[in-house]
Amino acid sequence: MENSSEQRLSVSADTETPDERQDESHEEWLDQLTPRQIVAELDKYIVGQDEAKKSVAIALRNRWRRQRVEEELREEILPNNLILIGPTGVGKTEIARRLARLAGAPFVKVEASKYTEVGYVGRDVESMIRDLVDVAVNMVRAEREDDVEELADERTAERLLNLLLPKPAPGPSVNVGPAAPPEADEGRPHVFVVGAEGAEARDAGAVVDEGIEARRERTREKLRTLLKDGKLEEREVEIEVSQTPSIEGMVLPMGGGGMEGMDHNFTEMLQDMLPKRKKRRTVSVAEARRILVQDEMDRLIDMDEVVNEALIRAEDTGIVFLDEIDKIVGERSGSGPGPDVSREGVQRDILPIVEGSTVQTKYGLVRTDHMLFVAAGAFHVAKPADMIPELQGRFPIRVELKSLGEEDFVRILQEPKNALVHQYTALVETEGATLEFTEEGIAEVARLAAVLNDQMENIGARRLQTVLTTLLESVLYGLPEDDLRKILVDRDFVRDNLSAIVDDADLRRYIL
Repeated sequence: MENSSEQRLSVSADTETPDERQDESHEEWLDQLTPRQIVAELDKYIVGQDEAKKSVAIALRNRWRRQRVEEELREEILPNNLILIGPTGVGKTEIARRLARLAGAPFVKVEASKYTEVGYVGRDVESMIRDLVDVAVNMVRAEREDDVEELADERTAERLLNLLLPKPAPGPSVNVGPAAPPEADEGRPHVFVVGAEGAEARDAGAVVDEGIEARRERTREKLRTLLKDGKLEEREVEIEVSQTPSIEGMVLPMGGGGMEGMDHNFTEMLQDMLPKRKKRRTVSVAEARRILVQDEMDRLIDMDEVVNEALIRAEDTGIVFLDEIDKIVGERSGSGPGPDVSREGVQRDILPIVEGSTVQTKYGLVRTDHMLFVAAGAFHVAKPADMIPELQGRFPIRVELKSLGEEDFVRILQEPKNALVHQYTALVETEGATLEFTEEGIAEVARLAAVLNDQMENIGARRLQTVLTTLLESVLYGLPEDDLRKILVDRDFVRDNLSAIVDDADLRRYIL
């Protein structure tokens, strides 16, 4: 179970390793993961925050449970939308991202502060759903590409061989007419060819043509072997490519916003409407292979089927992560018009999306009734209670994430699969050196990170990144020229490289 879980973690909206993608559907996968197992998978990457993990695990499992309910009641079961409340750097975004990768579901992370109320210049809230559908289409297409990759490579190899060894142009033919007398063939030389049916006479020209074709086929096989061995990558060939005209610089009646204010999906749709131009280019075999493989993929994949599957996935399993939602929440003081009015307008625009509506995308209409929305915010100034009551009701589950301390930092540096200590160790190994952290050294890094968070802005676990980068700056700069084969990061090493910065108030601002 653990091995298959690790493979499935690589499947996500931002796919990590497509070649490890599982063939089974996400529903079959969730069938194997109970809420406890989901939490166990999250524990591999996220330290602490047990309450938040439990809540998102239940929400994810309920997606699978809903699919098993009879159809009439299935439509009535609404997703458990959550609000994750906690300061920056405690794992809110990471929980949502890992959850989406675990589920193999379309996932999009958006900043709530980017959206504006209808009537203002900026992005409208429906664009987050269009972004989610784009992610779903790319995800399904990537899966289809894996299915046809081998066939596309074979076809591409044949097309490359045709470019490397073009067929000779046909020679001039002699037309003797339909009523040519038998004497017309008397002057032609004939040869006898022994075949399976015995000896037969053929024109000498036909035998010569067969000889040329046989030599051409042998040459083609030699080229095939060289191409397979990668020995023709730098040879140049001429191919025909399609180019879509750019709409940059076009005068469009888009109001004061211009190109910057134009919705991204509209620009794509406009480019699709413009006629494509054919152009012949001379490129290397390596570049030609990349172009031709994509062309063969386009021919082999049925995009109508991809879009249909993507729309179903977006509607039933899509996850929208609304980060910084507290930035559109102001204290409800009723002090009159101003920025607060606009922020409340954004909340009212988000409300129908969260509670369920139909959004027009370039792929068709999409319903948001059963999409899972996970909101997150620090809520330092405003409180969740300052949200408009209707929107509060659409996020019934609220989880407060705890601030991280020194003990949490020690665990974060070592326990997760992608821990920073493991990352820097792997980077140094590429230079032929080894980087070893002692327990005392890790504890000292964690202590200094906690001190900096207390004395300055508390940015949570993100402080560890800046502390380690500063700590190892001289090592990473000196490699590979410096004759370093083993670097031991102990307490003395940490104090020698960081104590001056921590103690000097003027220098502390340079490491956040």
